[in-house]
Amino acid sequence: MDHHFLKHIFKTPEFTPEELNSIISKFKPILFSKNDFLLREGQTENHYWFIESGFVRSYVIDTNGNDITTHFYAQGDIVIDWPSFFLRSPTRENIQALSDCRCWQLDFDTFQELFHGLQSFREQGRTTLVSSYFALKNQTVSMIADQAKTRYIQLITHKPHIVQNVSLKHIATYLGITDTSLSRIRKEISNE
Repeated sequence: MDHHFLKHIFKTPEFTPEELNSIISKFKPILFSKNDFLLREGQTENHYWFIESGFVRSYVIDTNGNDITTHFYAQGDIVIDWPSFFLRSPTRENIQALSDCRCWQLDFDTFQELFHGLQSFREQGRTTLVSSYFALKNQTVSMIADQAKTRYIQLITHKPHIVQNVSLKHIATYLGITDTSLSRIRKEISNE
């Protein structure tokens, strides 16, 4: 089994070679086909995935029955519903593959074993959780304080691979705008 991808993900000076081998050996490869669900609303998150290839999105259903994208995931990203995973509560989100995906999966019990057994794994986990919180906070503030065009420019600047590989419909809901508004913004930018 090729663990090259995971070795790259966990390649930090904090891990000894023994710790690295112990961590990597706990992950198992999982393939998802386009439109497969990694998690459905109402389920409790029992897995922690790294995406080696492909694209995934999380979304919620709004009060009008529309699905609204809350996050995109791509190569190297951790796919997880943090509150559901740690609080052992049902999720309100759906997590779905947008393309065929190859992921590396760690189950909840094994995660807990590593988290409580290896300080280096615990510290990396805390750093990842804090980074995820900051990204979510920045996204929330941006949805309130920034114009849609600014949010789109930030997306194409920081995550061009998402814009190149994900449908405009999903991008529009992520930005909190209509497909028509997104088309207008894209046209404005191309004319500048």
